[in-house]
Amino acid sequence: MGNQTTALLRQLDAACTSSDVLSNATEEAFLSHPDAQIITSLPGLSVMSGARVLAEIGDDPTRFADARAVKAYAGAAPVTRASGRSHIVVARTVKNRSLAAAGYMWAFAALRSSEPRAHYDRRRDGGERHTPALRNLFNKLFGCLYHCLRNRTLYDAEKAFPERLTLAA
Repeated sequence: MGNQTTALLRQLDAACTSSDVLSNATEEAFLSHPDAQIITSLPGLSVMSGARVLAEIGDDPTRFADARAVKAYAGAAPVTRASGRSHIVVARTVKNRSLAAAGYMWAFAALRSSEPRAHYDRRRDGGERHTPALRNLFNKLFGCLYHCLRNRTLYDAEKAFPERLTLAA
């Protein structure tokens, strides 16, 4: 049993070392990419999550015609089904599942920033449950990412989440 435990610990140590080497190589490659600074300027995207998003959408600026196309590819855009008197909005099922998973982690991490959190809280106060509100935030953030990459500008919270005007009584 002692020899078996030692052998398993050596395998675990080798796997951890390989994981660290791969993580360092990913960070180095991502930080050398010209869009790395733009991607990591968005709230909730770190080096590793930004690398994952970039790997899934690619770096060809002409791949998607507009922001709606990239949002649909990511699964962030909702699908509206209407027939007669019924009207329902559901999550998209045909999507890049890896990008959708990264997007939900991204939106959840972005809740630590004040503007995305305020947007999420407004959606929740409006009656939405957690998952649709998070998907809406992911949709908004993905639109911001598309705009920033297309225009080669860093994320600006004032433009992404402008102050909401309240009507006078």
